[in-house]
Amino acid sequence: MVRGVRAILVFLCTVTFAFSQSGFILPDKVFDDKVPFKLVNNLVVVDVEVNGTDLSFILDTGVKTTILFGLAQQDTVEVRDVEPIRLRGLGQGGSVEALKSRNNRVRVGEAFDINHTIYVVFDESLNFSPRMGIPIHGVIGHDFFKNFVVKTNYTSKRITFYNPVHYTYKSCRSCEDFELTLKKGKPYVDFQVSSQGEQIPVTLLVDSGSSDALWLFDEQTTIVEAPKNYFPDFLGLGLSGNIYGKRSRLDRLQIGDYMLDGVNVAFPEKESLANMEMYEKRDGSVGGGVLKRFTVIIDYPHGRMRLKRNGNFNAPFYYNMSGITVEHDGVVVVEDKNKTLNTPLSFDTRDVNKFAAEIIKKSAAYKLAPKMMVADVREGSPAALVGIQKGDEIKMVNGKPAHFFDIYQLVELFQSKEGRRIFLQLERNGQAFKRNFVLKKVI
Repeated sequence: MVRGVRAILVFLCTVTFAFSQSGFILPDKVFDDKVPFKLVNNLVVVDVEVNGTDLSFILDTGVKTTILFGLAQQDTVEVRDVEPIRLRGLGQGGSVEALKSRNNRVRVGEAFDINHTIYVVFDESLNFSPRMGIPIHGVIGHDFFKNFVVKTNYTSKRITFYNPVHYTYKSCRSCEDFELTLKKGKPYVDFQVSSQGEQIPVTLLVDSGSSDALWLFDEQTTIVEAPKNYFPDFLGLGLSGNIYGKRSRLDRLQIGDYMLDGVNVAFPEKESLANMEMYEKRDGSVGGGVLKRFTVIIDYPHGRMRLKRNGNFNAPFYYNMSGITVEHDGVVVVEDKNKTLNTPLSFDTRDVNKFAAEIIKKSAAYKLAPKMMVADVREGSPAALVGIQKGDEIKMVNGKPAHFFDIYQLVELFQSKEGRRIFLQLERNGQAFKRNFVLKKVI
């Protein structure tokens, strides 16, 4: 089903599309390739090789250029033909220093680009790795999508990209097709939202680099004070710093004939948008919280997007009911109970060192694990009300060592079920203490 462009899209599928060969291409006689990805906080993370170094990038339709950041001291990445520049993006800070690097060799699966431009940002504050719980070295968007038809299967966690000349759309009555408007390398689509009984058409950036379901810029038709239907929150990290705003819910998001009810929506503060030069018709963004409910085909060459609902479609929309934002900050030495040191020493049981021998034989091996820290606490949240503060180290969660959890598992726990009690053991300034609270809905 096509929204107002049925004839145009059918025509586009039957013609040969000519496009520039700059950017990523597949080898001769290779018409498609499939690569796995990790789904972390609703974001697609793929392996990318940059000048022979293996890195992890977020596949982000919301960016035009490839940006490299978050490099640790031990990371060694060659970048070529550089010049200093300044970049600006989402967030409440100013521009950041960067290097524009040309003539780089970049590979994603079988696709490669031998003359790729990368923007390298050295600002240590721009680092998604601590909040994601895995290394994130950058984002890649339009530079990858522009020459391919890209299918993202959020269920199998596989991306398939096709040479558009050899790609044919299959008949699919259960799919929804949309016309994409491409402006400065970014894709926009028309949906409709319902709030306070009002139907509102919106033009949204398709932003796979946003973990939220939906962002809107005009809060007047949704936000009300009596009864209060929102709460202030940290929304994310942008190129120019932290992004804050309000979180609320929409009655409904209409995507063609698909209907999603009770959709989470965030309204970023205007200060966070001040640095952005945006498409004048843009009303917001649709992000991973919605996209993960579909198999998504993004077709830049033909200006088309296809959605097919998957098993996540009817899952409720959740938000963080604890108020805690968690991040990794350094490492701690922890006991590895799965291993025991095998000592070559032998002792006579009558030896006075018998006690020492038993200690050695039972000694546990040790390993390094990420240190779990409270990065932020939402004011008035259940965690804040019991005295948990930014900078507290999380040692135990519901009776298990914190390092047993990946960050995404804690995120899921904190948004899992209203009324669930969370038990934490924490440490502040070398002093251990315990706190517990109950997850509570705000909206």
